[in-house]
Amino acid sequence: MQKKILVSAITVLFVLSACSPAVPTRETMKETPTVAMMDKPTDTMMETPTDDMMGTPTEAMGGDEMMAPGFFDVSLTNVNTGESFKISDFPGKVVLIENLAMWCPSCKKQQEQVKLLNNALSMNSDLITIGFDVDPNENAADLKKYTESNGFDWVYAVPPQEVLNEISKLYGANFLNPPSTPILIIDRKGGVHPMPFGIKSADDLKKFIDPFLAEGM
Repeated sequence: MQKKILVSAITVLFVLSACSPAVPTRETMKETPTVAMMDKPTDTMMETPTDDMMGTPTEAMGGDEMMAPGFFDVSLTNVNTGESFKISDFPGKVVLIENLAMWCPSCKKQQEQVKLLNNALSMNSDLITIGFDVDPNENAADLKKYTESNGFDWVYAVPPQEVLNEISKLYGANFLNPPSTPILIIDRKGGVHPMPFGIKSADDLKKFIDPFLAEGM
C-alpha cells in the first residue's frame, strides 16, 4: 500500500513539473532578442546621418535656441601661421570646415574646388575657410608643407581628439572619413549645416553658401 502511494506521489510531481513553464536562464535572455530590443534603434543607427539630414539644417545641428557645440571653443593652431584660434573667434562670419587627410585624392580635388570658390568670392572677408586634418597619424609640420605645395592658402589645423569625437557624435562617423569629402557650413548665427557627401563643385559650394552670406545677424 505504501509503495502504491509513493508511486502515485512521484507521478503527480512528474506531471506538475512537465506542465510548469521553464525559467529562462541568463544565457537564454542574452541570446534571444525581444520584440522591444529589435524595434529599438542601435547607437550606430542613431549616429549615422541619413540622406535627408545631409544639407538640411536642424535644431540639433545648431540655431539660435541651441548652445554652440563644444568644439567651437577648443583652441586650435593655424599650421600656416602658427597662430592660435577658435571657431568662436569668428562671430557673424560664415565658416566652411572641410575634413580631410593628406593621403586622400578626393580631399585634394575638393580643396581645389574650395580654392576656386575663394577666387570666385574674391576671398570674401565674411567667409572663413578652414581645413581640418582628421587623420591622427598626420601632423602640423607635414600639413604646412602640403598646403604650401598645393597653394591652399587658407586656415588649416590638426584638431585634437576631443574635437574629432564631438564631430563624430554630432554629425556621424562619416564626417571623419576623408574620402567622403565631408564639409560643415557654420552660418552667421552659429548654426551648423552639414553638406552632402561627395566632391562638391565650386558652383555647388557657392549656391549652398550664398544664402548664408546674404543673411544678416
